[in-house]
Amino acid sequence: MKTYLVMIIVAKLVEEKFLKIDGNKIRYLESGNSKNNLVLLHGLGASSERWLNVLPYFSKDYSVIVPDLIGFGLSDKPTLDYTPELFTDFLEKFFAQTGIARLNLIGSSLGGQIAANYTSSHTEEIEKLILVSPAGAMQKSTPALDAYVMAALYPNEQTAKNAFELMEASGEEVPQEIVTSFIERMQLPNAKLAFMSTILGLKNSKPITTKLGSIRTPTLIIWGSEDPVIPITYSDSFISSIQDCRFFRMDGCGHTPYVQDPQTFATKVLEFLNGI
Repeated sequence: MKTYLVMIIVAKLVEEKFLKIDGNKIRYLESGNSKNNLVLLHGLGASSERWLNVLPYFSKDYSVIVPDLIGFGLSDKPTLDYTPELFTDFLEKFFAQTGIARLNLIGSSLGGQIAANYTSSHTEEIEKLILVSPAGAMQKSTPALDAYVMAALYPNEQTAKNAFELMEASGEEVPQEIVTSFIERMQLPNAKLAFMSTILGLKNSKPITTKLGSIRTPTLIIWGSEDPVIPITYSDSFISSIQDCRFFRMDGCGHTPYVQDPQTFATKVLEFLNGI
């Protein structure tokens, strides 16, 4: 209940906006008024709302922009092959239309893989990069990821609740709003197609580790110590490959530490962004 109330309060401080990319309606949230830009990318099957708990911390010093990636949230879900190249092209066009030239970039899970992939070929645009339990190095599934895929294909109270409880790995009850909003999103037209196409697109692409050596941007890796979706052991692939890289383990957290412990998460991110 506490998380849900925080999300309601924060939502009142956020402006919802829309733009068009290649004829597709793209929704994004914006908060803060600064010359310094911070863009947040959500994970597979999620939406910009997943970041609401940390927006109050970031929007004090940054203009925070949080898109619903094409194919997810309330953005359009065209019938396309959702490949890494598609998401890189999407970000290029999104940044061009919003007028963002220099930015700090945070990506979680799928969003982390997209952020790393984008930065590897656009290093000059990204001031600092933060990856949260990024996808792209894990070559096989996990029970928690399997449960999440099942919930996406068969979105109902039982499958969604089971998936999110496994993903958080805290033993605490998942707020009802998180479960309900996920079910609603996955019942939107083409939502399942985009979800599964993304999984297949990533599976058939080269591992992100082949591109990490090209990243020259100062990078912070954050990983929940109890992450059952992408276990923390996969952090080594990122830490050893990115030249200027720091690492912070969030003890007691699962796959989305910015949801479970937003204050600690935001503190570590802001220390990194401010050069502390």
